[in-house]
Amino acid sequence: MGYRNLRECLDDLERTSQLVRIDHEVDGELEVAEIQRRVYAVGGPAIYYPRVKDCRFPLVSNLFGTIERTRFLFRDTIESVKRLVELKGDPGAALRSPLKSLGLLGTAWSMRPKHVRRGPVTECTARVSDLPAVRNWPDDGGPFITLPQVYTEDPRRPGWRHSNLGMYRVQLSGGQYQPDQEVGLHYQIHRSIGIHHAAAIERGEPLRVAVAVGGPPTMPLSAVMPLPEGLPELAFAGALGGRRVRLVRSSHHLPVPAEADFCLVGTIDPERLLPEGPFGDHLGYYSLAHDFPVMRVEQVYHRRDAVWPFTVVGRPPQEDTSFGEIIHELTGPAIPTVVPGVHAVHAVDAAGVHPLLLAIGSERYVPYAEKRQPMELLTCANAILGQGQLSLAKYLVIAAREDNPDLDIHDIVSVFRHVLERIDPSRDLHFQTSTTIDTLDYTGTGLNQGSKLVLAAAGPACRELPIEVPAGMGLPDGFSDPRVALPGVLAVRGPAGGSTGDMVRLVGGCGGDHPLNGFPLVVVVDDSQFATKTLENFLWVTFTRSNPASDVHGVDAFIRDKHWGCRGSIVIDARTKPEHAPPLIEDPEVTRRVDQLAAAGGPLHGIL
Repeated sequence: MGYRNLRECLDDLERTSQLVRIDHEVDGELEVAEIQRRVYAVGGPAIYYPRVKDCRFPLVSNLFGTIERTRFLFRDTIESVKRLVELKGDPGAALRSPLKSLGLLGTAWSMRPKHVRRGPVTECTARVSDLPAVRNWPDDGGPFITLPQVYTEDPRRPGWRHSNLGMYRVQLSGGQYQPDQEVGLHYQIHRSIGIHHAAAIERGEPLRVAVAVGGPPTMPLSAVMPLPEGLPELAFAGALGGRRVRLVRSSHHLPVPAEADFCLVGTIDPERLLPEGPFGDHLGYYSLAHDFPVMRVEQVYHRRDAVWPFTVVGRPPQEDTSFGEIIHELTGPAIPTVVPGVHAVHAVDAAGVHPLLLAIGSERYVPYAEKRQPMELLTCANAILGQGQLSLAKYLVIAAREDNPDLDIHDIVSVFRHVLERIDPSRDLHFQTSTTIDTLDYTGTGLNQGSKLVLAAAGPACRELPIEVPAGMGLPDGFSDPRVALPGVLAVRGPAGGSTGDMVRLVGGCGGDHPLNGFPLVVVVDDSQFATKTLENFLWVTFTRSNPASDVHGVDAFIRDKHWGCRGSIVIDARTKPEHAPPLIEDPEVTRRVDQLAAAGGPLHGIL
């Protein structure tokens, strides 16, 4: 049986030496965020902070800091949930293994929320300004809730069966919000709350919202699960927690999770928008200030022993990496049943998740062909880009399973090697232009606007990939320091400023037998030493700083029947452009303070 509430979880982690208390007073202004980043980086324990400057509530961070601890939190129910997901994708499995399926009857019962008249969360009330003001990065527009559970119901069909529980950014103060009366609510595109909000706008009425914080760890994980429409996150939370989610009824606001630590209730005005942000985000840059909905807060509840869980949002990997891993563990086996022909999909965390997807699909359309090329793979790619949040992908690299049945989708270097050995850049690049991309991605033409590129490869290897820079490789003026990032991938330092004219000079000066064309993929960067230092650096720089339609070039490029291709190297311009959002940088004074806390005799010594 899973934890009833957050306190039970913390007690269990402390009992098993997976949680450490830091009795030294800490500051929510940048300091705890820097501590969390460092603790996560070393694979450290969950950290409980009972003394927080100017705040009466304790904090806890790094609950999901390792995949091992994340599995531990759900150890009692994870196998039954996997089985449930399997049945959702393949109902016939129940007939093939009826005895196993009988064991899921209890799980099915736990998926139905239970309404109660009162619960711990409604024992006390507070103001928004009483809540912990945790700020992650120096230029953040204010404190925000980093692990919220935002609950809404469809105004046309009230009730939990048509509800959404999502994790959307909630700005507590700063900007133009009226103190203690309003908070910002930033949700990205392709989120189910948008369907509810659109319905409320159409009806000309406010959308009721409840924002919970804390509670059992099943709740934040359920809030980020990419569930199919028709399966409410509350039902999934019950299955993962091994017990029904208790909801406190109310005559004047939405039901609220009884075991949450905090809950803000109120409404979103159908017409009111205010600038929200800027905030450091999971691509490793600031998402800038834009108009987003405003939640008018009617009441703030909290339990008597409330604890405020928080995390840090920034360049991956961060704590939410564990969310991604456990989500894949739970749902990955169901992908082939949801998208026919697709065997595996991997959203690459180091590239910011949405900027890069890797996939393995089938290529069976013409099995008798003497020379195979991507055909079914393109059908698979279109299906992937039509699936919920997968539709936000910017680059999709897809390979045919028939060419290597043992190819591991999580072995990023092997996937790139496999594809680059086979890809025909004159045929196998497929663009979508003027389409939607991640709200937090600033490489496109505007908010939510950009392009996509599918790179597909099928058939036998057609080239050998170089692993060294050829001696005496000459490059046009302004380009220098070529370095091998991966087999067949060359990183080149380009002129600052991101001018398209620079790329025209590069591809125009490297035609024919130029040694650059021995590399099927060339990436132009600001600093080739940094970009090739680690695989993570290469992925982050390449895929978070480029927009396919404007930044993918090619040696000896052509357009035929509106298809773009090239006969030489594919060249991605991944330099920083003037329109890009600034990267995240720590405050040096805060860094110095945390260094002192980690020094010998300090409260963090032995942890950091």
